[in-house]
Amino acid sequence: MWKLAIGLAALAGAAMSGEANAADVTRAAFGTLPDGRSVEAITLANHKGMRATIITYGASIQTVIVPDRGGHGADVTLGYPTMQGYLEQPQYFGSTVGRVANRIAKGQFTLDGKSYQVPVNNGPNSLHGGTKGFDKVLWMVADTQTGPSASVTLRYVSPDGEMGYPGTLTVTATYALDEANNLSVDYRATTDRTTIVNLSNHAYWNLAGEGSVEGAMGHLLTIPADQYSPTDATAIPTGEFRPVAGTVFDFRKPTAVGLRVRDAADQQIAFGRGYDHNWVVARGLAAQPRLLARAEEPKSGRVMEVLSNQPGLQFYSGNFLDATTVGKAGKIYRMGDAIVLEPQMFPDTPNRPEFGSIRLEPGQTYHNRIIWRFSTVPGR
Repeated sequence: MWKLAIGLAALAGAAMSGEANAADVTRAAFGTLPDGRSVEAITLANHKGMRATIITYGASIQTVIVPDRGGHGADVTLGYPTMQGYLEQPQYFGSTVGRVANRIAKGQFTLDGKSYQVPVNNGPNSLHGGTKGFDKVLWMVADTQTGPSASVTLRYVSPDGEMGYPGTLTVTATYALDEANNLSVDYRATTDRTTIVNLSNHAYWNLAGEGSVEGAMGHLLTIPADQYSPTDATAIPTGEFRPVAGTVFDFRKPTAVGLRVRDAADQQIAFGRGYDHNWVVARGLAAQPRLLARAEEPKSGRVMEVLSNQPGLQFYSGNFLDATTVGKAGKIYRMGDAIVLEPQMFPDTPNRPEFGSIRLEPGQTYHNRIIWRFSTVPGR
């Protein structure tokens, strides 16, 4: 009843304002945390058959329904049907990752001459904010909007010292869906004390549909980057900017993900059991989002372009999906069943001045805008 009432109210408001084609927002209960707090699901829907559901746990994308070339919708992102999966088998499905996305070597960094230690949770390194990053906290709904685009703004206040990071960080994540089938998230953060911030979204994408037999290895991927970041055996960048030309990391032209993903002759592929690297699209932030990647699924015709103002793209080919997870369609998720494309600053930037800076000062606003632009192409 709650969901229906809010949906009708949104439609009524759109009609009164003359927005006959306004995108809609609905809210519903999704589950309960062990401490009794409620988790909400907020669904954004347009009139082109696209729908995205965001849950307040981890400010996570739970569902994205996208039409194929024939107009038939499918859920193209991995996730769980209930809260139980997110609690019992967390895998960053659709999650907002931070306070620092990706890896920090040995969980150590220095800021203004002071050394900090954050939790180590990925071999010898810290990954995605530590043992309880932003993917494992409850965000609050700060605002919802209907109109030319439907949106929800989620908010989380990370206290000074949480996971070892300095400063009280106030973060918002605004998800929006418009009538052109653009889904976006706008991450912003402010601090009361000098700190470091690198936020991103960790959605797993399978444009054939999550749980489909096709998997994602047949996706044609394009990454407009001339260089990538090679790593050591623990996935920490060496500091080198290595050309992609002549290597299995060259995606400057559309290339099937699975074509070279098992090329164990390449030491970098052997280290990660596939792709799990940063592509250097640029060396600095952009004023406006630019193209970081394009993925096309030939059978359905679905296309997803990823744009952001960030300079790096972490491309992960789902190497550690191990058939122990059952997803929303009741199917198991196997190695290579989805890909992750994370716009962000480069991994281990706090320890690599040559990579730039993720420093945030009081009075400044951190900003990462990510756009997932969906479309279709005709059959070939």
